[in-house]
Amino acid sequence: MKTSQTQPALFVPHGAPTFALRPGAAGAAIADLARTLPPARAIVIVSAHWDTAVPTVGFADRPLTIHDFHGFPSALYAISYPATGCREVAEEVFAAIRAAGMAAERAPARGLDHGVWVPLRLMFPQADVPVIPLSLQSLGGPQQAWLLGRALAPLLRRGVLVIASGNVTHNLRDYQRAAGDGGAIPAYVRQFPAWLAERLQAGDTAAVLDYRRQAPGAVAAHPSEEHLLPLFVALGAAGDLPRVKRIHAGVDDFVIAMDAYSFAPVSA
Repeated sequence: MKTSQTQPALFVPHGAPTFALRPGAAGAAIADLARTLPPARAIVIVSAHWDTAVPTVGFADRPLTIHDFHGFPSALYAISYPATGCREVAEEVFAAIRAAGMAAERAPARGLDHGVWVPLRLMFPQADVPVIPLSLQSLGGPQQAWLLGRALAPLLRRGVLVIASGNVTHNLRDYQRAAGDGGAIPAYVRQFPAWLAERLQAGDTAAVLDYRRQAPGAVAAHPSEEHLLPLFVALGAAGDLPRVKRIHAGVDDFVIAMDAYSFAPVSA
């Protein structure tokens, strides 16, 4: 089936790897969100943990579960997410990126890193929707990530669900400080997500793209940008002035904002 009901683009948190074992309120929120979605042909997912120079599309028929972390509970290393790939949709993703004037590459054996399988295991626990991983290009910043999302926009109307996985704040050095200070949450962990939500819901894409200069606590929230850049992919994929819904807002591990968003194309 080539077409089905139009999908939204989503931004979901993946938190620390232990989010898979202790999903809490954020996990419940994204699981509930998944139950409201129309059936998808496949999921294209951009994770903060696959970063390449050129947009790269995963073509594996049965992508392996990658445990790309160290020193966590042994139960995490036993988790497998046995989703299949989908070469037909992977080719559509590759063609859409090329049609937008970007270079693109294929990765025949790319697996699913924890930025992919941790949220998908909560949202689609039966692993019954094919998954196509797509890489991020952190050196390109927000504008490039947004343009990558724009390239994916036609796929939403063909029944392909676009998911971006990251976190609205991500400063692991401050996690160590907060843990040593008795769990005090730094001010920016509240301020930056509030500013982002306000600008997104106002349709102020220009300000969001310029967040590093305009937002309070932006650099503290993201010493490096890779965990926020997936949000720009989801925003771009939903087209002009999408309907923005903040699905969840909360903080895990003192410094990790677990906000989730749905971006629905206006024609959907």
